[in-house]
Amino acid sequence: MAHHEPHDEVTGDRMNWLRAGVLGANDGIVSTASLVVGVAGATTDRAQILIAGLAGLFAGAMSMASGEYVSVSSQRDAERALLAKERQELKDMPDEELEELKEIYEGKGLDEDTAQEVAKQLTKHDALAAHAEAELHIDPDELTNPWGAAIASFISFTIGALLPLAAIALTPTSARVPVTVATAILTLALTGFISAKLSGADRQRAIIRNIAGGLIAMGVTYAIGSLVGQSIG
Repeated sequence: MAHHEPHDEVTGDRMNWLRAGVLGANDGIVSTASLVVGVAGATTDRAQILIAGLAGLFAGAMSMASGEYVSVSSQRDAERALLAKERQELKDMPDEELEELKEIYEGKGLDEDTAQEVAKQLTKHDALAAHAEAELHIDPDELTNPWGAAIASFISFTIGALLPLAAIALTPTSARVPVTVATAILTLALTGFISAKLSGADRQRAIIRNIAGGLIAMGVTYAIGSLVGQSIG
């Protein structure tokens, strides 16, 4: 009888997409909200605020996408190098590699005879996949995808950035800053919750940390913007 259980685990590639998406949205919220609040501290001109916000949005989205692409590409290169090394070792010393695989399964609790049989069967089926999973914790058929992470990061940063940008653009001058800050707080609470859920971390701590970081960033940039506005006004 087949045994079916729900699993919360995702592949490394999907996790990279999700991680990049959440981080991108979070950075989009914080950086754009801080930027427009800082500019609003210096001027009440809606056009200047929007220009600064849009420039920050596109610059930030491209920067995030580029950073994710480089980071995940480096990870993918490392995975490929490890697989190439393992492939060569299987070719040059198959007996030693079989013994190594057997010892790995013994270390997981199998007796010697069972570990030997498992190692033989897995090696016969797909030696590289067996060693990649047991030794390297890599699936040769599902290497990390740098383009997926880059695109997810670009889109999520843009979505995150649009929220505070829309808030400050559509709100009357007298309420711009508090409404934008409130919008940022709510969305940062959401990204903190999602990131904690993905990683299994404490949700309350993640939310508080996210909000606190955003408030500090917005407070500092608003203060700087106000000082600059007074000095050149």
